[in-house]
Amino acid sequence: MKIRAFLASALLLGSHAAIAQQAANDAPKPPLGFFVTSAGIGKGADLGGLAGADAHCQKLASAVGAGNRSWHAYLSTQAANGQPAVNARDRIGAGPWANAKGQIVARDVAHLHGDAIEQARLGNNLSRTTVISEKGEPIKGAGDKPNEHDILTGSKADGTAFTDAADHTCKNYTSSGEGSVQVGHFDRTGGGNTSWHSAHGSRGCSQENLVGTGGAGLLYCFAAN
Repeated sequence: MKIRAFLASALLLGSHAAIAQQAANDAPKPPLGFFVTSAGIGKGADLGGLAGADAHCQKLASAVGAGNRSWHAYLSTQAANGQPAVNARDRIGAGPWANAKGQIVARDVAHLHGDAIEQARLGNNLSRTTVISEKGEPIKGAGDKPNEHDILTGSKADGTAFTDAADHTCKNYTSSGEGSVQVGHFDRTGGGNTSWHSAHGSRGCSQENLVGTGGAGLLYCFAAN
């Protein structure tokens, strides 16, 4: 009798587990809220300013059926020509954000940037396997040919704009000539800095120079609503 009771209990637990797993499988996938652009604009760091970068994100999102959301590029700008600086973290909405596979990469802005000590210790969910394009395809990273892990951000580690006199944004994304733009490593690898959004500056603003430092002029795009 004890064996029968044990088997019945095991079958019941197995049934409950199967039902729970089926419910998880049947749950609706979160909508696309984050991706790395599958292609850059092609003019180096000259994106046509923030407006041009946002339009690029919106275009790519629309191509995969997510154009009903308002898409912003994760970019900071520096104060110039009487205009105040813009912080990337302030223009991407509140979260949470899911990739094309429905995986949550960050719950909110604080989780994304590790604002609290505990959040910084645990980290967000951005990694080589979760940072994918709007099509759900992987991005070429360290070890791939070519390596394209440099993602343009123009941002400091806390997601805010630089305040010194140096150019960290290729003249606020209007230059493909002299200057530099801060980039992050989506794969969290290389260069002695594993930051996804503030690893190092590029050697220049042209497409050739971006490629030369391990990039392709790609952007992070977030749904702001």
